[in-house]
This record gives sequence, structure tokens and C-alpha cells, in this order.
Amino acid sequence: MKAEQDGDLLEEDSPQDNGVQTNQYSSISPPASPVAQEEPFSTYFEDKVHIPEDVSQVFSFRKLWAFTGPGFLMSIAYLDPGNIESDLQSGAKAGFKLLWVLLGATIIGLLLQRLAARLGVVTGMHLAEVCNRQYPTVPRIILWMMVELAIIGSDMQEVIGCAIALNLLSVGRIPLWAGVLITITDTFVFLFLDKYGLRKLEAFFGFLITVMALSFGYEYVLVKPNQAELLKGMFLPYCAGCGPVQLEQAVGIVGAVIMPHNIYLHSALVKSRDIDRKNKKEVKEANKYFFIESTIALFISFLINVFVVAVFAQAFYNKTNADVNESCNKTGSPHTDLFPLNNNTLEVDIYKGGVVLGCVFGPAALYIWAIGILAAGQSSTMTGTYSGQFVMEGFLNLRWSRFARVLLTRSIAITPTLLVAIFQDVQHLTGMNDFLNVLQSMQLPFALIPILTFTSLTSIMNDFANGLVWKISGGIVILVVCAINMYFVVVYVTSLNSVLLYVFAALLTVAYLCFVGYLAWHCLVALGVSCLDFGSRTQMGLSRHTDIYLLSDMDSDTVVER
Repeated sequence: MKAEQDGDLLEEDSPQDNGVQTNQYSSISPPASPVAQEEPFSTYFEDKVHIPEDVSQVFSFRKLWAFTGPGFLMSIAYLDPGNIESDLQSGAKAGFKLLWVLLGATIIGLLLQRLAARLGVVTGMHLAEVCNRQYPTVPRIILWMMVELAIIGSDMQEVIGCAIALNLLSVGRIPLWAGVLITITDTFVFLFLDKYGLRKLEAFFGFLITVMALSFGYEYVLVKPNQAELLKGMFLPYCAGCGPVQLEQAVGIVGAVIMPHNIYLHSALVKSRDIDRKNKKEVKEANKYFFIESTIALFISFLINVFVVAVFAQAFYNKTNADVNESCNKTGSPHTDLFPLNNNTLEVDIYKGGVVLGCVFGPAALYIWAIGILAAGQSSTMTGTYSGQFVMEGFLNLRWSRFARVLLTRSIAITPTLLVAIFQDVQHLTGMNDFLNVLQSMQLPFALIPILTFTSLTSIMNDFANGLVWKISGGIVILVVCAINMYFVVVYVTSLNSVLLYVFAALLTVAYLCFVGYLAWHCLVALGVSCLDFGSRTQMGLSRHTDIYLLSDMDSDTVVER
């Protein structure tokens, strides 16, 4: 019976009839059988935002406003506490010299987010769902575990960032572990705001971004950075007098800006708009407006990041612990002991950064900094929870209630975060942040390679598949980003000075590279590298004619009219 159905499928939906040029490698594997698809399941957003019809205009602000939302939720990942910490360290260690790296990383991030948004718009499925349908069982499970690790690492930084902000605002009265519990609790409350409407939820995220802009903008105006040096550092790709410390910081900027789970998040958020995916014109229009909105959102996030870098570059570049100790003594700060009386270069993190601002520019600067960090941590914690839900639902095909999904997602990250908060002092979290940055850097290929693979397949994207320029540039960008982040990992591992850890890291590296190689092989075949198209996929346990499976089995709205 199955064979007869397959035969009918081949006759009715041949690649030639659909205008799609295919081969046996043009997708990864046939999707799961469309069982129980009669009642479509909403991943999270049950109500979709209506798009106004305005056919007479090439560009409409009303339509742009209707599409505005997903890009700003996505941009929160560019403003999380990990990014803020990377910014302030960049300013303190390299001055204005690495702003061009931040600009380049943001542009690369925008291009990758464009691919994520296009996948969601064209297919009506987010990246985790497409991975679930396209990869075989074992690689799919490994991929899910790797992405979950990235989300846990990011979530720990975000929750602890909120806890640090609460500690600063309460003058130490709220310990780190209590701040973690408060953050987790209020995240549950805020996440249910979408019960009152998706637009209200998006407006709340817009409010948090505004709080960040005003808080860090206040610090920027207070410090009055040198504008000429700022522009020079932003547009002159050179770092005069830089050494290994600045090089590691540059690598850290790229790793902090480009977050693996954010690719999965953005591909899901765009599903919140009411788009007729059978209409090619509407799909093309949605791609255009989502790209414009993402550009605006990331431009705003870039400005906020620049505020932080510039403040610490102007006020604390080349400063020593003794300099800050003297300033803290003058103001009577209770945190003077954080900065020993030596001539070592000042080392700052989110907590010490706030203390330093308070010592030099007064208590108002400290409290306003803490408010900005709280807004950054709270918003990124919420979007991190959304990411966890999308990834879990997509890879595991969950059909749970909303409360159960939120509870499970939060529970995965709460245990390690709470343990860190209980046993780690708020003043000594830099080592943990370095480890979490390395953890997330290692997970980048598991988002970047699949998104380039699937957006390059005509069988999935139809007329919206990546062209030759996008395939080549996308491949180069992903290769560079992954190489930069692997360098960061190597630097971190070699600094541990432990033979046992070296051996353990070597074993993990072999397994890691094998899996990355597997994903990269399929990606290269999807990009058209025919020399890697080894024989029949049937010999590998994968089926032929997968394009036809995709065109028929992905939900009925997937195929765009030609």
C-alpha cells in the first residue's frame, strides 16, 4: 500500500511538474509521515497579527508596523548580560579599537537572521521543526542536545545577570541565590502576558529595550566619550598596539554577539504574522518587511552596545586597580576591597563595572547601570525561555499545555543556575562566564550549518532558495565565525593547565568535529558541491525522491504558487 502511494506521489508531483530541479541529495531525509496533522498545532503564538492590504504602494509604514515585533524580540539576544559584559571588557581592555569588530559581528548576525526569518516565512515551520523532519533520528537527537546546552549556558548568564542587578540595586541585601529565584518567578509572570495579546507582549519587550537605551545612554552622556576616537574605532578595521589580550577580546565579541539559539528563535517568531504562503507575492513582501524590521532592531541594539563600550573605553581604558581603589576611597564606597592596591590592569565584569561607575561618577551611575542590566537580563531570560520551548517542541514534537512547556523549559536551566548562585560569590563570577561563553561558542555550528543547508534547498524554499552569491558568502561567513569561535575555545582550554583536562578535551573534540563534519557534508551537498555526492543515499539508510516527499508532506500551505 505504501509503495502504491509513493508511486502515485511520483506521478502527481514530479520535480519537473513543480519546476524544481532536484537530485537525490537535494534534501537531507524524508520528513516524518504526516500523521495526526488534521488539527494544526500552534507552537506558541495562537493568534496571528493581521497584515493590512495596501497593494498600491511599494512601501507602506502601516505594513512595516504590522511586521514589527519579531525582530525586536530577536534583537534582545544581542543585548543580554553576556553581550554587555563583553562590551565593557572590550572598552576597558582595548578602548575604542575593537568597535569595528562589534559592527562587523552585528552585520554578520543580521545576514544570518535574514536566513532564519526567510525559512520561517516560506515554509511556515521554524528551524527546529525542519531539522526534526529532515535529519535522521540519531543526528537529530544529538543536534537537539547541543542546542539545549547552548540555551542552558545563555540562560544561566541571563538569570545571574538579573540577580547581580538586584544585588546592586538592594546594596547587597538581596543575595545572588535570592535574585535567581526572583528572576525565575517574575519570568513566569511576564511570559503569560501574551494571553492578553501578542502585540502587548511585543510592546513590553519594546519597553525593556527603551529602558536599556535610556540607562546606558545616560552613562554615555555622563562620561562624554571622545567622538573622533569612537568613529575611528568603528570604521577603521585596525587595532594599533594590540596583543593577545585584545585578540581574545575580539574573538569574544563575535562569540557573544552571534548566539546559536537566536537563529532558532527568529525562525519561529515570524510565524506570528498572518501570511498566505500560497501567494508568492505575499511571501516576498513578508521577507522584505521582516528584513527591514530586523535591520532597524539590530541597529538600535548596536547603538546600545556602543554606549557600553564607549563608556568603559573613555573612563577606564588603561586604568589600574590602584586608580579605581583611590576613587572608591574618596567616595566612601563599601566595595573598595574589590580592587587591590596594585598596578595590574583593571579587570571588570557586570558587577564590578557597576561598582566602578558608582565610585567614579556617583551612586546614580551605579543604580542606573543596574536598572539597565536588570532590563537586559529580564528580557533575554524571557526570549531564552521562548527559544527553549520552540527547540523542545520542534525536535521532540511535543504537544503539551502552555504551562507545562514553560515549566519544563525553565526547569532545565534552573538547577545549574541555582547551584552556581548558592556556591559562587557575586564578586567572583568571571571564570564561570568565560566557561559559558566557550560552551555557547562550541554550539554555533549546530545552528549556522542547518540554516544555510535548508535555505539553500529548492525543495524546501522553492523560488526563495539561496542564490549562488548567498551560498558562497554564507558558507564563508559560517566558516569564519566557527573558526573564530573554535580559536576562543582552544585559548580557553589551554589556559586550564591540566593534562587530564587536555586529554578529556581531545576526546570530546574528535567526537565534536565528526558531528560537525557530518552536518557540513550535507550542507556542502545542498550548496551544490557535486563531488561530495557519493552514490545513492539508499545505501546510507536515507531515501531517494526526498524533494517530492517535502513538497507533499510539509503542511499544505508550504508550497508557494509559481
